[in-house]
Amino acid sequence: MRVTTSNSYDAAVANLQKRQQNLQESQMQLTSLKRVTKASDDPTAAARAERALAVEARTSASQRAVDASRSSMELSESVLGSAGELLQQAREALVSAGNASYTDAERRGLAQTLRQLRTELLSLANSPDGAGSFLFAGQGASSPPFIDAVGGVQFQGVSGSAEAGSSEPLPLTFDGQATWLQARTGNGVFETQATTQNGSAWIDGGRVSDPSAVTGDPYSISFSVSGGTTTYTVLRNGNPTALTNVAYQAGQAIEIDGQSVTISGTPANADRFDLVPSSASLSVFDALDRTAAALETPGRNSGQVAQSVAFGLRDVDQSMTRLQAQRSLAGETLNRIDRAGDRLSAQKLSAQTERSAAEDLDMVEAISKFQEQQTGYDAALKSYSSVQRLSLFQYLSV
Repeated sequence: MRVTTSNSYDAAVANLQKRQQNLQESQMQLTSLKRVTKASDDPTAAARAERALAVEARTSASQRAVDASRSSMELSESVLGSAGELLQQAREALVSAGNASYTDAERRGLAQTLRQLRTELLSLANSPDGAGSFLFAGQGASSPPFIDAVGGVQFQGVSGSAEAGSSEPLPLTFDGQATWLQARTGNGVFETQATTQNGSAWIDGGRVSDPSAVTGDPYSISFSVSGGTTTYTVLRNGNPTALTNVAYQAGQAIEIDGQSVTISGTPANADRFDLVPSSASLSVFDALDRTAAALETPGRNSGQVAQSVAFGLRDVDQSMTRLQAQRSLAGETLNRIDRAGDRLSAQKLSAQTERSAAEDLDMVEAISKFQEQQTGYDAALKSYSSVQRLSLFQYLSV
């Protein structure tokens, strides 16, 4: 078998070209710091890197959703805190209104204070989230969710809450109706009402003395004044109870099936107070409206004024309790967001590590390999140059 000189030269040139190509690829890897720059470099590693890149992209999207939820919850928590401060101011104004020495004019001034605080609360309830929606819009709205209508403040949004599109359900908004319009009435178990109040008697908010005895039925306490003697009768669902024609003593607690109420002052004949089950229907705006309207009414006796103040304080306290519960929920959500953020950060780091392991360059190994290839290329080039000069004509010309 004969190997021609031309064939030897071609093989040598191909070898040089191959070595030069490998050297260029190593230079490119050193420049990009990537061992795999295209799928053909290492198909298996390229597939691993692609999967890791997809996980990293999904994690980044989830992190953006988590950040949006965190921003919204922080704003909501701040707004609810401000609302609590306004209600505390309303409570202080109501305590002042209970001063027996105050005149009708002074109580009207306090009523104006309550109306101003109510206006500020409505503004807080319509707080924007900075992203085109509103913090308390429920499932989202492009216009303020609360409107001040003739019958009181109404919620125009959709109950519920919007959630961020992430791997974990995280809220972007609060349910405005549940936050501002659905506090528990009364003391949370039952509500006292002054149905007929001609005398100077008034009833407190009541309390539960024995939870196991509470029936959930409505009760009425009716007064009878005859011959200078005042008695009361308690009806349950309109039916007589054992408390019939009981002598009335002002300020003495009346126990009714695990419920305790105190009536003070002097009731008139046919005065009536009711106890009805509590419901989640107390609007903070309606509560302030009712109290302000009562304080603005002139010519009322001390019992009627005391009743308005007592009911106002009760409703403000229940509204504050509801807002504080929602604020606590915002705090719990922020803690959950932090935990979700930590998990996503760990997941992203894992994906980045996997991607790096698949495609990143080992600099020590790469430099060593490059130097080895460079040395081999230089040696091959010198060898080829030496062999190329070994022709008969070059030999004769020496």
